[in-house]
Parts: sequence; C-alpha cells; structure tokens
Amino acid sequence: QVQLVESGGGLVQPGGSLTLSCAASGSIFSFNTMGWNRQAPGKERELVARITSGIGRTNYADSVKGRFTISRDNAKNTVYLQMNSLKPEDTAVYYCTFTGTDAYGRIQSPYWGQGTQVTVSS
Repeated sequence: QVQLVESGGGLVQPGGSLTLSCAASGSIFSFNTMGWNRQAPGKERELVARITSGIGRTNYADSVKGRFTISRDNAKNTVYLQMNSLKPEDTAVYYCTFTGTDAYGRIQSPYWGQGTQVTVSS
C-alpha cells in the first residue's frame, strides 16, 4: 500500500501562482512515476503532468505546457507542481498519483490522493 498526502491548494487570482505538494509513504518501489491529474466540475479527469523517478522524465498536458512545472525529491518521495499564470479554466480538484514498477517490470495499479481544490477566480 502507498499513502499519498497532498497540500497546497487554495484560491488564487488569475495570473497568480500556486505550488502543490504530494508526499508518498508506504511500500514504494524505487522505480515509479508520480503525477497530477485534475477534474473540473462536469468534466472528465485528465492528466496534468507526471514525472518518473531516476532521470525524471516528464510529460505535460498541452493546456499547461509553459505554465506548470512538475518536479520531485526522490529522497523524500515527494512530487511538486508549480503552477504559474493560472487561468480560471485551471479550476479543478487536483489529485496526486503514484504508480510503481516492480523488479519484474510489472506496473502497479495507480494510487490516488484525496485531492486538493484549486480555484482560480477574481
């Protein structure tokens, strides 16, 4: 089992910035991918960004490229999402995810955090 604890959501004005954090604990495979997904009211959940352990390969949704930056501290099993130039359409519940890969290359089912609300409004 893996536990994920998120923090950093809140209310911010358009053009502002927020940083989300997510700390993982429990049975953590050394090779894993951590990321952020979001779900806005009335919309499907979507991938925002993800980052692998090791070399830190990243992927971003087109809608956040150039504005959001994902990073991680492998020693702390913590992932961060720096969000700049926030727009009202970024308003959503943001969920941290953790997906491990075992020594045989088998990929775990992803674990999800409880979610943190981000609201972008004036």
